[in-house]
Amino acid sequence: MEQRTEGTPVRRGRGRRPADEVRADVLAAAGALLLRDGLAAFTFERVAQEAGVSKTTLHKWWPSRGTLALDGYFHAVESALAFPDTGDIGADLTSQVRAFVRLLTGTPAGRVIGGLIGQAQTDPDLSAALLQRYTGPRRELAVTAMRRAQDRGQLRADADPQVLVDQLWGACYHRLLLPDEPLTEEFADRLVANLLHGVGTG
Repeated sequence: MEQRTEGTPVRRGRGRRPADEVRADVLAAAGALLLRDGLAAFTFERVAQEAGVSKTTLHKWWPSRGTLALDGYFHAVESALAFPDTGDIGADLTSQVRAFVRLLTGTPAGRVIGGLIGQAQTDPDLSAALLQRYTGPRRELAVTAMRRAQDRGQLRADADPQVLVDQLWGACYHRLLLPDEPLTEEFADRLVANLLHGVGTG
């Protein structure tokens, strides 16, 4: 049986495959290519080759290189960004922000998302996709967790979860994109501690 090495195109037999299977193969190939070779080397041609699909198939689902890269990126990192729900908002926020920082600084993901954010400034399709499929859903997970914590009495009822999200993750993105100060897990701990000192009820 032929073994596939990293970067080797997928070889498919004849016959039409289910769309969800094709899409999953494309996202896996796109994510792997993006994290391995970076955004500058990311093209429809290379994803099509590695996923074993046609460029026409890619263009049917993704209007631009950036939107395909974004979906590939999230497919690759989604499991690392799971939001815990232990009932302890301090522990959950610390765990999630630490995981986010580790992803940005310990893997190629930080360089990739920085490039996608930059490209989104001139790519309307990518800008809309970034909000609808990545930052919007990620924000909602955090806001929901904080509202549950308010219901449990762990955060002040008058605290605005939307602003709290900006204070935590916005600070991480700031250090990623404007690295005048290091982005570390210790920084993540201090962010959460300072926030809870201001809006916690304990």
